[in-house]
Amino acid sequence: MGELPALSLADWIVLAVVDEEPTHGFAIAALTTEHGDLGRIWHVPRPIVYRSLDRLTGLGLIRVEATEAGSRGPQRSVLTTTPAGNAAVIAWLHQPVGHVRDMRSALLAKLALLARRRLDSTDLLAAQRDVLTPVHEALERQQADATGFGRVLLAWRLENVGAALRFIDTVAG
Repeated sequence: MGELPALSLADWIVLAVVDEEPTHGFAIAALTTEHGDLGRIWHVPRPIVYRSLDRLTGLGLIRVEATEAGSRGPQRSVLTTTPAGNAAVIAWLHQPVGHVRDMRSALLAKLALLARRRLDSTDLLAAQRDVLTPVHEALERQQADATGFGRVLLAWRLENVGAALRFIDTVAG
């Protein structure tokens, strides 16, 4: 797959859940509530789930596979990914995040989604380490010359990158 589509984290989560198995918006919204399996990482309110489904359909990443009677309401659409949607999900799940600030959201979401699929996260974690290691080394080099508040900011950034690397080591086991 070439360049990944420019999607929000909510869009990626919705797309990845649809890619697991054909499903409908209400089931996705249940997973992404504040206390849902995925919502504990990144809460996606129900209106955003449905907006994402519309967007992903418009982009040709998902399609309606069937309609079925809803248990308490109107018919619902059962959605599945297209080949392009499946390829995008697979590529995204294995792509490390670019910044430490995205580890709490996007990396944890990817780890959870990989675990739901019973897929190994070793390659993703190794790639994430490869992204962060040069950042950590560069910050360490800058530390000697830092003064004033720049030194404080640098210390903060260095500690965050170091914590992220320790997290990767812990999770990678």
